[in-house]
Amino acid sequence: MGLLEKLGVKLLWFDSMGAKSSSIRLDTSIGGITIDPGAAAMQPSYPLPTVEKKTLRERAIKRIESSCRASRVIIITHYHYDHHVLPDGIIDGRAMYLGGKTLILKNPNYYINESQWVRVRLFLAKLMSITGDDISNHLEEPMGSTFPDPVECLTYAMKRNFGDYTSRRLELLEKGRKWFKRLMEKLWTSKHWIKDDITLGDGTRIVWGDGKKFEIGNATIEILNPWFHGIEYDRTGWITPIIIVKNNWKIFYTSDVMGPQIEDYAYSIVDVKPDIIIADGPPTYLFPYMMNKVNLERAINNMVCIIENVQPKLIIYDHHLLRERRWREKVKLVFQTAQRYGVKLITASEYMGIPPLIDRI
Repeated sequence: MGLLEKLGVKLLWFDSMGAKSSSIRLDTSIGGITIDPGAAAMQPSYPLPTVEKKTLRERAIKRIESSCRASRVIIITHYHYDHHVLPDGIIDGRAMYLGGKTLILKNPNYYINESQWVRVRLFLAKLMSITGDDISNHLEEPMGSTFPDPVECLTYAMKRNFGDYTSRRLELLEKGRKWFKRLMEKLWTSKHWIKDDITLGDGTRIVWGDGKKFEIGNATIEILNPWFHGIEYDRTGWITPIIIVKNNWKIFYTSDVMGPQIEDYAYSIVDVKPDIIIADGPPTYLFPYMMNKVNLERAINNMVCIIENVQPKLIIYDHHLLRERRWREKVKLVFQTAQRYGVKLITASEYMGIPPLIDRI
């Protein structure tokens, strides 16, 4: 029995298995918890025929859906379709069953971008309609008129010297501030919010997780306040990482931090000192077009920092990283550092005893 199994953790599906996903299950003394029940087909550049990508995605969804049925709690860290699916999405005649569960969700009302704002409302509208309810019954006026700019809290990232890249970085940060302000004015403070803590007719309970701790059987689940999905002001929005404590062991689940690319996030992980890290690596398949050298190096150096200062028992290093053939070469320093410190750093599929699919095709 492996370390994860001893703690009641199961890796449901990850990119190393051939479909975009970062889904895990945790068993507790009062029932199971499924985290991020979603999967998407690989991007066009992934070297498999489209039909095979679709088949792998369906296989992932079936496995995750089975976990959801057997779980008491479902956690969704953000609203990308590789982390959640719509509740009426059909695979082999079965919908993603969420009835009667406690759903701990990323707050849909602020620190969320436009596309995820729309997706979460579609998700909840479909979920409520299954029970004969309507999302319009659970709306309220905005509860805030202004929100702190999270970049102002990034002490280390903002003090760092980026050399020749500094002027371009300052330009992008200024554009990002304007984007943040637009979101705040056009969405978060002007459109209806969805109420927190809703109970539907079938017993489904919906609560926002951001910044809260939940005692679930013999496990403590801490949902962190939102982090950027990548670099500062990343247009893909925000996610909520998770700290799991069980049997005096700490597991840090990053969700989507792309590395992490932001130094302050790496130092936050170091401060937690987790025994196990389930981490999404940088999306090397986007380099150099949508991810530049500076930010790739940040992601690599930040993971090196985590390894050197935490030296966890295990790192599952997967998700965005496993989407192109040269991924291992591009993050070579991370593997070298893990080896030097005796840290077991492997992909989800390797943990299961199978080489990553991208390495076999």
